[in-house]
Amino acid sequence: MKLVKLSLGVAMMALLSACASTVKPTYVSPTQYQSFDCGQMQGEYNRIQQYIDNGVQPPKRTGVGVGVGVGGGWGSHGGWGIGPSISVNMGQSSNTKKTELARLLGEQEAIVQAARYKGCPLIVRKAAAK
Repeated sequence: MKLVKLSLGVAMMALLSACASTVKPTYVSPTQYQSFDCGQMQGEYNRIQQYIDNGVQPPKRTGVGVGVGVGGGWGSHGGWGIGPSISVNMGQSSNTKKTELARLLGEQEAIVQAARYKGCPLIVRKAAAK
């Protein structure tokens, strides 16, 4: 009985820890910040951090697409033909809060790398405690 409770507890902890994983930054090239001076890089880093602190909101997108085209193929009675076709696609957008946060963290990391390359004293701060 103890073994069942223990294994159930371990399984629950594994599930909960999987849901609470931290967001890893996506790669953003630091070359896009090479033209910035030290003040601009600090300002951009602070702007991104303020956006993260205020709560990341992914861009609004619709998940429905409609396409119209001309298609051809073999018919059911042995013939072939060309006719109009309409396609309606409904899908899920990959823009979630986690993907947006990962992109922002990647931009911050790129700014830090560009600042190190230029020798800028960048002040890096973490998210404010809530």
